[in-house]
Amino acid sequence: MYTFTSSSLFSAAVALLAPAASAQNPVYLFSIDWHGPTVGAPDSTGVAITEGDILMPTTTGNMPALGPLSTPTIAIPHGPGGLGLFPGCVGHVGGTPCVVELDALSLGFDQVFIPGVVIRAGEILFSVDEFATPGPAPFNPAVSTESTVFDGGADAYVNLRPLPGLGFSPFPGFNIAVQDGDGLISPSGYTYPGVGVIEGNPPVAGVPDAGDNVDALDVVQFTSTGGICDVYYSLDSGFVDIQEASANTGSAFFHGFVGGDILQRQCGTILPGLYAPANALGLDIAFGPDSDDLDALILHENGVPGFQVPTQLWSWIATPATDMVLFSVRRGSAVIGMPDSILGIPIEEGDLLVPPVVGGLSIFPGIAIPAESLGLGTVRSGTAAPLGDDLNAADALTGPLFDCDGDGMEDAIAIAFGLALDTNLDGIPDACQSTTIGTPFCLCTTAAPAPCGNVFPTGGCLNASATGAVLSGSGSTSWSADNLVLTTTGMNPATFALTIRSLNPNTPVPIQNGLLCLQNTIYRFPPYPTGTGTASYGPGIVFSSTIFAPPAGWIFSGQTWNFQTWYRDIGGPCGGFANFSNALAVTFTP
Repeated sequence: MYTFTSSSLFSAAVALLAPAASAQNPVYLFSIDWHGPTVGAPDSTGVAITEGDILMPTTTGNMPALGPLSTPTIAIPHGPGGLGLFPGCVGHVGGTPCVVELDALSLGFDQVFIPGVVIRAGEILFSVDEFATPGPAPFNPAVSTESTVFDGGADAYVNLRPLPGLGFSPFPGFNIAVQDGDGLISPSGYTYPGVGVIEGNPPVAGVPDAGDNVDALDVVQFTSTGGICDVYYSLDSGFVDIQEASANTGSAFFHGFVGGDILQRQCGTILPGLYAPANALGLDIAFGPDSDDLDALILHENGVPGFQVPTQLWSWIATPATDMVLFSVRRGSAVIGMPDSILGIPIEEGDLLVPPVVGGLSIFPGIAIPAESLGLGTVRSGTAAPLGDDLNAADALTGPLFDCDGDGMEDAIAIAFGLALDTNLDGIPDACQSTTIGTPFCLCTTAAPAPCGNVFPTGGCLNASATGAVLSGSGSTSWSADNLVLTTTGMNPATFALTIRSLNPNTPVPIQNGLLCLQNTIYRFPPYPTGTGTASYGPGIVFSSTIFAPPAGWIFSGQTWNFQTWYRDIGGPCGGFANFSNALAVTFTP
């Protein structure tokens, strides 16, 4: 796990983003906006999070994982040693912004779009805010289902339909959620990997948000032989957001820029510099400086110092090549409603734009990927009013984020189209999960010293209900996914049980009505009701180990833990008041 603090030098990001030449594991980077409750909370190292920090999940590999999760880790701080922004912000409760709001993010290595090559399903990763339209959708979880239950702004989605290329398409698109806020089951009924932020954010204007919005995104997926530590980003304009009923933070103006500029934090420098001015992108033309706010960013740097302005839709693959830049603008920007330079269609806040096409139909940006292709609502299509859905962040992925079965397709997409089964709705194809997890041992057979001959050969010893308790595992053994579920059947109903565990198995020891199969240091999780005689503990067992045990009892990848269920057994055959299930050995994988 990578850990950076505000005292880290920016070169630490190089170690994160560019080890020696080889295919890199992806690292998931993001920011949250200033309204959310995670702003001001301590990150995993105790440093207060701000809306200007670049964060990553506090998980194995720093990728989204199933919850419960710890708060994110600051990967690149907003101040000295990081982006070089105003250092006086040390984290604050949402409602009083600092002047460090980060609106857009790219490391400059996003997927290059090529003419004639279809943009695959799952290639565009994006987020929206809590005001997104909860309209109908044929595939779930999506913006529609998650916005309906107020979880939409903390999530990230991908395009579900392949796109023929850049430019306006008459066919509507769809989206599917691939990143959750907290990684716990959504009120919509779906579970998928999260990043450790807070969910449940009703779209109420004029008050601090109850949940977080993912405000910038970049997934580092590349093979590199050199160091990479340049960061491209945009800050916030100062005009009023009519849906939030408050002014934006003005972080761009405070630092000497405008909200439509793309800034660059270069290796070896202390302060941010201007990479691409707003007017080169076709912004701030309608009503002057800081009237447009760049809100999402997809960028591929061509390696030539400075910004080579794209003059045509595909000029980044021409000779000489320009830089590839796609972006969106925040609602309230003056350019919204203006005719784009490619087809003369009114620009909306959900569109991915390119700089104005030379000789085009207007002096404004061109629509490269319309909001409709991403399954977002727009005024021009009649699917949103009075404002369209706001594209909050975007990234062009070079490969699937999650492809556990190796079919080359995003797992969420395969599940949505019925190409992979997900019977427990945890966002992981069933083919990637064993039907039985762990190795059972310590069965109450005739060879075991059953306390009073109360043998039950397929589980724990016979109880007052004339059966034995059987402990089994489901989900997976993945430490990072943390989706192991331990289920015990055959217990007495309407009582309580608890899960115990140890690194050390033991020969069966008769205790009360059953057999204890663990030894040395034994840890336990909190009790839970047995219901009708069947109860489960998990997912979140790995995380729970850090809450209910000292560090020596925390679960780590590579360890084999032995689990057993203790439960009340009043009236059991041996006169005792408790019993045990069989034991189960589980080896945790990465």
